[in-house]
Amino acid sequence: MYHEPIMLHECMEALNIRPDGIYVDVTFGGGGHSKEILKHLGEKGRLIAFDQDPDAKQNAIALDDKRLTFIESNFRYIAKYLRVYGVKKVDGVLADFGISSHQIDEPSRGFSTRFDGDLDMRMNQKSDFSAYNVVNEYTEEQLHKLLGIYGEVRNARTLGNAIAVASKNSPIKTTHELVEVLKRHAPRGKEFKYYAQVFQAIRIEVNQELEVIQEFLTQVPDILKDSESRLAIMSFHSLEDRLVKNYINKGKFSGDVEKDLYGNELRPMESTIRKPIEANAEELQRNPRSRSAKLRVAKLKEI
Repeated sequence: MYHEPIMLHECMEALNIRPDGIYVDVTFGGGGHSKEILKHLGEKGRLIAFDQDPDAKQNAIALDDKRLTFIESNFRYIAKYLRVYGVKKVDGVLADFGISSHQIDEPSRGFSTRFDGDLDMRMNQKSDFSAYNVVNEYTEEQLHKLLGIYGEVRNARTLGNAIAVASKNSPIKTTHELVEVLKRHAPRGKEFKYYAQVFQAIRIEVNQELEVIQEFLTQVPDILKDSESRLAIMSFHSLEDRLVKNYINKGKFSGDVEKDLYGNELRPMESTIRKPIEANAEELQRNPRSRSAKLRVAKLKEI
C-alpha cells in the first residue's frame, strides 16, 4: 500500500493549476498527487510524471489516462526528458521528497529497521550500488563523514569505526545485522531515532539524494513558462529543506545571495509564501508521517 498523499489540497492550491496547462510530478510513487492534478486538468491539459521505481510505473499504467506521460527515470534528468517529449515550458512542477510507505514496508528493499531484509535501499533497483556497498566497502573516514553530515549522528566517528571494524570481521548483509552493530552505540531511550538517522544517512548516500535535488532545482527556472507557473516542493528533513530554501531565497545552495552592480539580487526564483506550509491538525492526527513535511512554493522572480 502506497502512502496517503500528504497535504494534497495544499499542493493543488500551491500549483495554481490551469486546466489546459502542462504539469510535472517528479515523484509519482503511488500516484496520489498525480491523480488529483489530473482531476484539475481539462482535456487539453497534460501531466508528465517521473519515477524510477518499477512499482510506480505499474501504478501509472493503472491510471490509464491519455493526458499522463510516465517517464521511468530519475528526475535529475527533467530538462533532458522534457526535450525528448517535445515540451519546452511547463506551468508547474511538484516534488514530494518523502520515501513512500510502500518502499519502507517492503522488507526486501532494506529501508526500515523494523524488518529484516537485505542491505539494499536503492530507489533505482537497476543500480548496482546499494547500502551493502556503503556499509562494507567505505572506509572509517568515509563512514564518519556521511553519518555526521547526512544523518547528523553525534558519535559519527565512533560509529564509523565500529561499522568498519565489524564489516572487516564478517560482511554485514542485512538490516538487522547492521542494527546489532548500532545497538552498542545508540543513546539509551533514543535507540529508534538513532537507527533512523543512520539509515537515513546511508539511504541518502546510496541514492545521491542531495546531489539529485541540487541538479533538479537548477533546471527548474529554465522550464517554467511564466510568473504564474509554480514550483511546489515537499521536504521531510532539514538537509533537503535547507537546499530548497537556499535555492529559492538565494539562487544557490550556500553562502549569501549575489547582487549585480545596481544591488539587484541575482536569483531566478522567489517564494510565494512567507513561511513553509505544514500539515493541519486533522491531517497530523490521521497521518503521523505528515508531521515532518514542509511545503515550499516558488515562482520565477519578476525582473
